[in-house]
Amino acid sequence: MSDVTVQFLFDFGSPNAYLSHKVLPGIEARTGVRFEYVPVLLGGLFKLANNRSPAESNAGIPTKRAYEQREMDRFVHKHGLSKFAHNPHFPVNTLALMRGAVAARRLGCFEPYVDAVYASMWERGQKMDDPQVIAAELHAAGLDPAALLATSQEPEVKNALLLSTQDAFARGAFGSPIFFVGDEMFFGKDRLREVEEEIVRARG
Repeated sequence: MSDVTVQFLFDFGSPNAYLSHKVLPGIEARTGVRFEYVPVLLGGLFKLANNRSPAESNAGIPTKRAYEQREMDRFVHKHGLSKFAHNPHFPVNTLALMRGAVAARRLGCFEPYVDAVYASMWERGQKMDDPQVIAAELHAAGLDPAALLATSQEPEVKNALLLSTQDAFARGAFGSPIFFVGDEMFFGKDRLREVEEEIVRARG
């Protein structure tokens, strides 16, 4: 059985990335592979790829918006993600949150940070580009907001997020969620079955 690198390129601002995050543990349990979470700045990636968010690109296509909402509802129901709720402040500027993710990894609290921020964004509908709200939510989750903020302002942390975003674009990424199984790229929560199949194939 060969090892394979499996990555999840994420930004907290994407509801589909949240939904993927909630489903990945099942894939990990079935395949024995751990996803490497790679923070990227979705706004920066959109600019590099000359892309726009679905909210923008589908703004004038009501039938497509309605269909995509139906697909999201199906996904939520299929996986029992009853805590999911649309964020009333969407879209949220995620620069501070994504730098915070890089900082959390350096401080050894990456997984609880990711869980806490996703819950604040897509379960409790918090305004997660307000520094006071961010601090209150992290504190409530048992994290140290002051340490995370201080670390997130370090030049090395800011540069690491910039580089990971540029690297994602260089590898063909244009949005979030994106998954890499080795060099094979998959986009969107609706490709998770194919992601799992590719993991099994690559490990076989």
